Amino acid sequence: MGPDPNKAFPNADIPSVCFIKNVVSRPNIIIGDYTYYDDADGADRFEEHVTHHYDFIGDRLVIGKFCAIAKGVEFIMNGANHRMNGITTYPFNIMGGGWEAHTPSLSDLPLKGDTVIGNDVWIGQHVTFLPGARVGDGAIIGANSVVAGHIPPYAVAAGNPCRVVRMRFDDDAIRLLLRIKWWDWPPEKISENIDALCGGDVSRISAIAE
Repeated sequence: MGPDPNKAFPNADIPSVCFIKNVVSRPNIIIGDYTYYDDADGADRFEEHVTHHYDFIGDRLVIGKFCAIAKGVEFIMNGANHRMNGITTYPFNIMGGGWEAHTPSLSDLPLKGDTVIGNDVWIGQHVTFLPGARVGDGAIIGANSVVAGHIPPYAVAAGNPCRVVRMRFDDDAIRLLLRIKWWDWPPEKISENIDALCGGDVSRISAIAE
């Protein structure tokens, strides 16, 4: 009934594809089943693409199920932020030499919260996510985009800054798909209905869900 979601490399013939929930070690990175990272230079090193991620800040990277993530993605977390309420944004405290006495408190930093990617999201090559970015279920993010803020479910978005280009379905179909949540179906049901899932007939999926 499909590949084992608890196996890092589901297909021995494609070693560049890794189910990354099985290789991340940080507790503040949460990945859903079947979400993969594709990178011939080391898909199992996905965590190297999550930067400035420090436990004392407490922000999380949350990625849903069945996401397809292309090589070169970068998740910049809240630890990259500098305080912005002073004359300068320069981080004197990290340089040492006595300047560490001027370490800002967390309340001085422009923290944006968790970065959250929904289910069934396709992320193109070399996309950068800024702290606190949120992407809805079923969205597509074009290559080389820089994502800040919120991208709605089932949107096609691209650019720097990333903006919605079009919606994949009309509003009624999107509401229906968000209610169905096919990614939460058991593996047997998904395997039996892959043809329908790969097609564009929302009414067919609705009938299967019922």
